[in-house]
Amino acid sequence: MRPPKPRITKPRLVWRWTGKAWTPFHRITWTESGKRRAHEIKLDWRGDPERLDELYWAAQSGQHDRQKSPACYSWGECILAWRKDPTVQGRLAAKTKADYWRVMDEICEKNAGKDMRKTSRAAVRAAVGKLSDTPRKAARYAQTVSILWNYARRELDWPLGENPAAGLAKYKPAKPYDPWPAWMVKALDTAPERVQTAARLILGTGQRPNAAITMRRDQFRGEWMAVRDEKGDQELEVYCPPALRAYVEALPARGVHVLPKNLTEPQGYHAIERAFRAWRQSLGERASPYSLHGLRKLAIIELAEAGASDAEIQAVTGQSAQMVAYYRTKASKKRLSRSAQERRGRT
Repeated sequence: MRPPKPRITKPRLVWRWTGKAWTPFHRITWTESGKRRAHEIKLDWRGDPERLDELYWAAQSGQHDRQKSPACYSWGECILAWRKDPTVQGRLAAKTKADYWRVMDEICEKNAGKDMRKTSRAAVRAAVGKLSDTPRKAARYAQTVSILWNYARRELDWPLGENPAAGLAKYKPAKPYDPWPAWMVKALDTAPERVQTAARLILGTGQRPNAAITMRRDQFRGEWMAVRDEKGDQELEVYCPPALRAYVEALPARGVHVLPKNLTEPQGYHAIERAFRAWRQSLGERASPYSLHGLRKLAIIELAEAGASDAEIQAVTGQSAQMVAYYRTKASKKRLSRSAQERRGRT
């Protein structure tokens, strides 16, 4: 009597009765010259689900022994290298890592064995366009492609051309983040210590909240500090404001990170953000429009008010020229209003 077919299901996994047992195959299909083509790999799972999972993902990423000629410089190979890189994995928050892995699984489903060198900007744009109804997913997809491309060029030394995903992560919030008002910055003294520390790191470094929150103590080097440009996937050395340097030095060392979860791991963005929201609520309704991201925007305004050029602001914060120009206008309007009112008072 034929036993029931195993209930293990995955994309491209096909079960076939071979006379004595149910046998799994990894099957891909495509159309060539108007004809339907298929290629199958028998997965010798030996009745072991864990072994089947290993063989399946090897086939998905183009690494199975039976795959005759896996493409050099394939997406699957790049993703595998990125996931195994301890330096890359060590600097990512758990939630961020999970988001990237999820998108990479989607990329592997259709492109694991494809040559990255043959990827066109039009193809990436089309893939992102299919996600246009969910802007955050579209942005994450484009960002993940960009990260993998940069990793392959810089870390694996692959002969790739220009990044086909550059500039395609178009998602923006419904309106720009509001920079914090002075009264809210002063109120930081009433916030929990980890909220205070996160806020001062974001404002002092000009980094994205996640990059600031996960900073290590060894990133502060006397007058200088190493800040992370997450979008460009690079580390920059910039001048550290004396107030921030003194604040960090006064914090008790409880681990490798400025905001430690334990001796070797940082606290996560979401834990800090929850604590921030609870504190913000205690400030009343007028604090509700402001987020941790607004501190980064305030950093641009303070630098502009201090007379920094756009190039200098970009060097400190890593913000785009367009974003710097947008928030510079806020600083300019404040200066102009003060000048106008002072002249008005003298007449």
